[in-house]
Formats: sequence, C-alpha cells, structure tokens
Amino acid sequence: MTSVVILDYGSGNLRSAERAVARTGVDVRVSSDLDAAADADGLFVPGVGAYAACMAGIEALGAGPVIAGRVAAGKPVLGVCVGMQILFDSGVEHGVRTKGLGLLPGVVSKLDAARIPHMGWNTVDLADGSDLFGGLDPQARFYFVHSYAAKDLDLLHRAGAKVTTASHDRPFAAAVELGSLAAAQFHPEKSADAGYALLRNWVAGL
Repeated sequence: MTSVVILDYGSGNLRSAERAVARTGVDVRVSSDLDAAADADGLFVPGVGAYAACMAGIEALGAGPVIAGRVAAGKPVLGVCVGMQILFDSGVEHGVRTKGLGLLPGVVSKLDAARIPHMGWNTVDLADGSDLFGGLDPQARFYFVHSYAAKDLDLLHRAGAKVTTASHDRPFAAAVELGSLAAAQFHPEKSADAGYALLRNWVAGL
C-alpha cells in the first residue's frame, strides 16, 4: 500500500492532516522518525505559526537534509502553509530574516494587503498543466489563514515552477509545483471537497 508520513517536528495540525490524507486510502502516519520520512512514498510537511519557530523545529529534528534529499532523488514532498514557506530561501517576519531550506527560490514576506491576516475561503488562478489541481473546478475555493507569502512569482516561473496564484489585494503564490516538490499556502485538510480532491491528486502521483 502507498505510504505517507506526516512529519512531526513540533508544528502543524497533525491529526487533521492525518485524517484528510487517510481519506484518500493510503497508509498514513504521523512520525518524527527520519528514516520513515525518507523511505515513505510521500512526505507531508505541515506548519503553523511563525517561520522562525518552524525552521527551529526542522533543525532540531535534523529534518532539513531528509527533505532536501527526497527532492534531489525525485521523491514526492508536499509542504502546507508554513510547511510551504520554509521550503523557500528565507522568510522575513517582524524585520528578522530566517534562512529556509532553499528548495524554492525567493523570500517569504508580509502580504501587501490592507487586512491581515488573510483568513477564509478564496479562489485561485490555476497554473497551466497543474497536476495538483487536475480535474478541479476552476472556481473551487480553498481555506487560507496566513499573514506572509511568497510573492516573487517571476522568480518561481524562471525556475520552471508551475505557480497557482491567489490574491489578497495583490497576488501571491497559493501553490507551487516543481519536480517532485509540491506546496500549498492554503490548508487542504480544511478545504472540504476541493482540498480532498487536491490531496487525492497528490497521492495519485506517489
């Protein structure tokens, strides 16, 4: 049976993510075991809260090289919310820059919006040829709750990524697909049928 590990590094809605992924029919477990994370068919990297705190958790567990090694080997990784943000080169919160995993180019910074956080349901503009969003209604809505995002879309495009965007006053990366690496700023596990369909698409590619 296809196996998915949800990485437990001290951050994220682990049980809700576990239930959502299990609904797709795979063998899923929450684990901080790095061997399990390396060997699973798919690795789900969650994250909530502050960028620096999430990176500290990743570093304390020693998970960075495992995530990078999977990407280098073409093994699927899905980062969600701050689990997406830490895949980038760095993040800036409250004037403090924190180094990320450097698997996606660019800096995560505060949204350029009158109302922060961006919280609630929003549509997205689908990337051409997206695998994550294959077969989904273009008007599908996803659940966001965040104050920071990756906004340098041109840099991602130049790297060859498929970039699905959303707007909260200005556009930002709602999801990114680059090789075996996929990432979503919204929460699939909180996004009802649309989120389930996205997870099902990801699992189908494992």
